[in-house]
Amino acid sequence: MADRRSETETGSSLFARRESIEQVEEGDELAPKFDENGLLPVVTTDAQSGEVLMHGYMNAEALEKTIQTGEAHYWSRSRQALWHKGATSGLIQKVVEIRIDDDQDAVWLRADVHGGASCHIGYRSCFFRSVPLGAPADAGSGAPAKLTFEETEKVFDPKEVYGDAPNPTKL
Repeated sequence: MADRRSETETGSSLFARRESIEQVEEGDELAPKFDENGLLPVVTTDAQSGEVLMHGYMNAEALEKTIQTGEAHYWSRSRQALWHKGATSGLIQKVVEIRIDDDQDAVWLRADVHGGASCHIGYRSCFFRSVPLGAPADAGSGAPAKLTFEETEKVFDPKEVYGDAPNPTKL
């Protein structure tokens, strides 16, 4: 049988070349489909509670390193660099399970977070605010929707953890 790995396409011998819909959707080979920027979206949840901790992206190298090390690696779009989650902060995400969706273009990580937080601004989850549903009373005013803080206590002080490292959030 011919070699079905796609090392030339992704740089990884862990990934199969995508050859058929049946292979991708119902086969047993990992054949991820990276977007035009070479990225896959990733949702990371707490392995115990199921709480959504963060959303990020992986390139082929990040996915491969995550598989090989059992620790979450991402591609930082703002820094344009591989990012080992927790390398600076110590808030390592130990991966318990990796799942890939039906057409292999999105990843779900279930992780234990050492240090209790995943958000770079100090909250446990990056999803610490909720968006109101329905039309607000002042909908005609043109004012933006007001977010509700679902987490009110930070797990850590970002200035203590990151010092003067540049903030990854870009306007």
